[in-house]
Parts: sequence; structure tokens; C-alpha cells
Amino acid sequence: MKVRAVCRKLYDYVRYDLKEIAFPSSLPDPPHIKKRRKLTWNERFLVLKEASRLYAASWVRDIGPELRPNDFKDEESEDKPGRPQGPAKEKEPSTLEDLAVAARGGMETLKPALQRVYMTRASAYKDALQSFIHGYQEGIQQVMEKKEDSKSEQESDKPDKST
Repeated sequence: MKVRAVCRKLYDYVRYDLKEIAFPSSLPDPPHIKKRRKLTWNERFLVLKEASRLYAASWVRDIGPELRPNDFKDEESEDKPGRPQGPAKEKEPSTLEDLAVAARGGMETLKPALQRVYMTRASAYKDALQSFIHGYQEGIQQVMEKKEDSKSEQESDKPDKST
């Protein structure tokens, strides 16, 4: 009888529990989530084509309008047609772009870029802390002045009992 019970428990463990441990089932979607339809093979191919094109373009430092025309339509429409255009503004690369380029260059280029980021953050925190301390000291000084003024007023209001 014991052998049969042990075999049954082992069978149940392998059938239910081990399967759930090895291949856990995901939680069901919440009720407000709408299921998307499956893409057709043609749509899958177009998505793969666009993704591979963008991936290849991401290896270039400056992704211009020729590589991503959809993103640059808004900037062109914002320009006024009656107004003459001035010289093109050279945008300074953002910190994220800078780090991405440095990461591609390896550890030798990434280390100085990260040091720059941390130094700018540290100086910003230092300036904010100094500003806070300065404001706090001014507030304490104002409170102390008010206390001194109120004490001097109370002393001047008290009549002398010595006479």
C-alpha cells in the first residue's frame, strides 16, 4: 500500500508540479486588455525589414532625416514658409547619445564619459545642497531675529517695579 501511495505522489509531482516549475504558466491578462490580432506573414516581413533597417542605421552616429523620414516630418512642418531660414543650428549630442557612442568605443572611451556624467551630477547635487543650506540658515536667522524682537518688546512693555 505504501509503495502505491509513493508512486502516485511521485506521478502527480512529475505531472503537475514539476511541469509548473520547469515551464511556469503566465498570469492571465487583466479584463481591460484587448487582444491584438495576429500579424500576417506580409506584415511580419515589413516589421522585420523596418527593424533591421533601423538597427543598421543605429550604428551610425548621426541618424538624419534620410534614415528616419517619419520622425523629421514635424520639424519641417513647423518652419514658416514666409520666413527666411537662418543658419542650421548644430545640436549638441545629449548625454544618452554620448554614452551610447562611448559604449560602442569600448571601455577606454566609456570610462571618461561616465566620469563626466558623474562629475556633472555631483556638482549639481553639491550646488543644490549649498543652496538648501544657505536658505535654511537664512530662515533660522529670520526666526531668531523675530524671537529677539519679541523679547525686546516684552521687556520694554513690562513696568519697572523698583520705583
